[in-house]
Amino acid sequence: MGARSVFGPLLLLAWATAAAAATAQEAPFGLAWGPVTDVPRPSMIDREANVTALTYLHDKPIASGADTDRVILEVCRDEGLQQVVWLSRPLSAAELPARYDAILREGSRRNGPPRSDTRSETVAWPNGRTLLAVGKPGPGGSRLVMLSRGERYDACSRAHASTTGHPANVHAGRLIDGEDGDPR
Repeated sequence: MGARSVFGPLLLLAWATAAAAATAQEAPFGLAWGPVTDVPRPSMIDREANVTALTYLHDKPIASGADTDRVILEVCRDEGLQQVVWLSRPLSAAELPARYDAILREGSRRNGPPRSDTRSETVAWPNGRTLLAVGKPGPGGSRLVMLSRGERYDACSRAHASTTGHPANVHAGRLIDGEDGDPR
């Protein structure tokens, strides 16, 4: 069994475990919702109004794993860590269904049946404040996008909208739509 076939299921289990823990005030990857005092050094930092996005590329702590392309932590000025976004590496049409189904099964086992979203191939677990979607990284490819939100995300998003004219969730939507500004 190759490294990819071993790490893929482990990553899925780790994310699903983290998503289930989100309801107990734990964020994915062993982080906690709220004030951020200690996180590994990110690959990139981007700030807009009250939200600072810390991006970890696949070779950095938090974003390690065979199927991980990057992880983005969104830290709000007043609410602290309120969103964690995981993006898989680009997946072939043959790989995508098995990876998606494995996460969907584990998420359903832990959080109950998901609710379908308005986007195709997107489901949400409201109890876990978690969403799974198929995003488009570019021509001919797809990636899985998972996001988990803290309980104070809506307040952060409203504050963001009052300053920028758009809610904070617009950025995650762009990641799903493949408009993430990824230079690769």
